[in-house]
Amino acid sequence: MEHRRNQPQRHIVLTSHPGGSRPRHPPVKWGAATAVERGPVIASLSDVGHRNAIGAHAGSYAVYRALAVAAGQLSAYHVPDLTNTSPAQAIGPHPQWFDPDKIVSMDPFGHVVSEVFAEHLDRGMDVRPTIAVTKARIKMPELVDAMRAGRLKADGSVLLESGDARVTKVAIEPVWYLPGIAKRFGITEHELRRGLFEHTGGMFPELVTRHDLKVFLPPINGQTVYLLGDPAALTDPDRKVACRVHDECNGSDVFGSDICTCRPYLTHGIEECIRTAQDNGVGLVIYNRKEGRALGEVTKFLVYNARKRQPGGDRADAYFERTECVAGVQDMRFQELMPDVFHWLGVTRIDRMVSMSNMKSDAIRRAGVEIVEQIPIPDELIPDDAKVEMDAKKAAGYFTPVVPTAEELGVAKGRGLTD
Repeated sequence: MEHRRNQPQRHIVLTSHPGGSRPRHPPVKWGAATAVERGPVIASLSDVGHRNAIGAHAGSYAVYRALAVAAGQLSAYHVPDLTNTSPAQAIGPHPQWFDPDKIVSMDPFGHVVSEVFAEHLDRGMDVRPTIAVTKARIKMPELVDAMRAGRLKADGSVLLESGDARVTKVAIEPVWYLPGIAKRFGITEHELRRGLFEHTGGMFPELVTRHDLKVFLPPINGQTVYLLGDPAALTDPDRKVACRVHDECNGSDVFGSDICTCRPYLTHGIEECIRTAQDNGVGLVIYNRKEGRALGEVTKFLVYNARKRQPGGDRADAYFERTECVAGVQDMRFQELMPDVFHWLGVTRIDRMVSMSNMKSDAIRRAGVEIVEQIPIPDELIPDDAKVEMDAKKAAGYFTPVVPTAEELGVAKGRGLTD
């Protein structure tokens, strides 16, 4: 009987059709002056009539949830008990939360639904958080190495003698306000909806049938924010902010692959963040789930093979060309949406931006956030097999004090597949 109770109702409910003569969902007024006026984002299925958003919670993990329901392991009508889940660190509200053009890819109230939408919860509406804020420690061997080398010193607050660093960390699921997303990319909302519908195999019919629904929870991964030091410094003009915006690279970040500079640059950024936090500022690491420049890990590994098997071997002058031959494009990260998290945090100035990517820095500046200094990765942190990538990026316009010449691009050679 337990298995049967966990199952959804036998008939299929098409969420592309609102049902009934009068929809019961609360309206969403994106960018309204208060949370109550803005209204909650409801994408849960416990009561379809309350839904005012397209898609499902948990991003790409929504598929696992659907599988758990189909297998009878999870009740289709489970509603989370949010007792004691409130943020471990207060964030906001900031003026940017109430500007419909500033934040379009996340719900600024996603971490405080229990507080600002308590009335809706009391009325039985299944409003779910899309942001969670907690406290933790991170421990990376590179931080211990930096302490031994004298580049970092424990202070007992940000960095402990053990090498642990205290952080506030934030998990963020994507919530897209479709009119704002379309405006950000310079296309019409109709073009955006049709593109999303057609090129996901028609996964979400509401994109083309429910133009009354303006909010979409896409089935993609989100981001994690790590704050080192006092979060209040983020909005204090007299205190400095160091930042590393890092796009996921599982092979390097987790397993230490040396074909790219991702983990060295990440740990270098964390060092800079710790030093700034210890100097009465704050460090900010933004980790985006955009594996392989958002092309995916399968495509990335195919490109590795193509680079190392091409005539002349792995070389900088053909680096981006080989990616485009396989993927059809060099990069799909589209940094236009990335600055939203700075607006959510209330950041208006970054004093030390640990990045060589002008795609990132240009997008941040276009969003109205000042960057005082941009910091490249030190040469000594670049693995030998990653010099091909680094030279190619410098030649392609990445931030660097020295741009390699055409002759210099032919110097770096990557290892072969069997080396």
